[in-house]
Amino acid sequence: MRDTVLTQATRIVIKIGSSLIASRAEGLRPDRIERLADEIATLKKQGREILIVSSGAIVSGIKKLQLKEYPKNLPVKQAAAAVGQSRLMWAYEKAFERLSTQVAQILLTHQDLEDRRRFLNARHTLSALIDFGIVPIINENDTVAVDEIRVGDNDTLASEVAHLADADLLVILSDVDGLYTEDPRKNPSATLIPFIPAITDDIERLAGVSSTFEGTGGMATKLRAAKKVGQYGISTLILNGERAGLLATALTTGTGGSLFLAKERRLNSRKHWIAFTLRPRGQLHLDQGAVDALAQRGKSLLASGIRRVIGPFDVGDPVSCFDPDGKEFAKGLVNVSSELLDRMKGLKTSVIQEQFGSQEYEEVIHRDNLVIL
Repeated sequence: MRDTVLTQATRIVIKIGSSLIASRAEGLRPDRIERLADEIATLKKQGREILIVSSGAIVSGIKKLQLKEYPKNLPVKQAAAAVGQSRLMWAYEKAFERLSTQVAQILLTHQDLEDRRRFLNARHTLSALIDFGIVPIINENDTVAVDEIRVGDNDTLASEVAHLADADLLVILSDVDGLYTEDPRKNPSATLIPFIPAITDDIERLAGVSSTFEGTGGMATKLRAAKKVGQYGISTLILNGERAGLLATALTTGTGGSLFLAKERRLNSRKHWIAFTLRPRGQLHLDQGAVDALAQRGKSLLASGIRRVIGPFDVGDPVSCFDPDGKEFAKGLVNVSSELLDRMKGLKTSVIQEQFGSQEYEEVIHRDNLVIL
């Protein structure tokens, strides 16, 4: 199973962390970028379609601007990103130019992914670039992104791009070999887990421990990315990008790293977008009857099963649904504003019609706009 997933994947998103290609002391490291470009060129010769999500712009800009420390001030950080992004793309262009391969720059914010029309436009652009044999190089648009429109870390961005591009495989290049049974820097006897058929609570606990020794991003964010794309039918390989030749070898022979297997029953693109791209604007806390109706019988959500409404949110906004124990179990798009729903909660449909008149929708969330997590 593992070998088949890795050797037969055609469209692959490769996330390259900044620590692999840049440092604050040296800035960008063209030799590292050239080595990765060589491996990617090998994969392209096999008929693979490659998209790159690359960090490194801010670190590169810090070096160019001769800053003594990582900027805490947002405008300075964005200035570093602006300076560094052009140098980052120049380095990639030079590296791939040697191999007669063209690259293209795409910068995204969360707004580009959250707006369905912009999401689809970006998907069409990526498809066109791939059809031309071009390698898209994608980064977050740090020059304009603030907290409200940031995707966040590039592990998360890579998972969004994998969904956006309808990829077969997500490869996250890291500075560790993969997921271990324990922290290998504390326990030398820790062993690599090469194949993870399902992300269980035990696996999540291992990733939580591992996140303490990998710095910003960490194993926990990589696991979240793997879990997210796994719902869409995309497997994830975490691989040590510092080992020369390992990327091409892993995808050619099926060896190396930790592979997180995707779920067999994948969400369709729109439901995955609702579940993992949209950011909830509010919360609905439900009684057990409503939870069972949604999770076990595939029903739509009615106002009668809602105990508590936390807003504000408007018609069409995404919300999270919680069970009586406070665990998030679903997400969906609401047909009723929080102000009106707070007055309707717990009421049967017949009572709502008597007190509020005929409503455009009987369902608070229609099952077509609801995703069980």
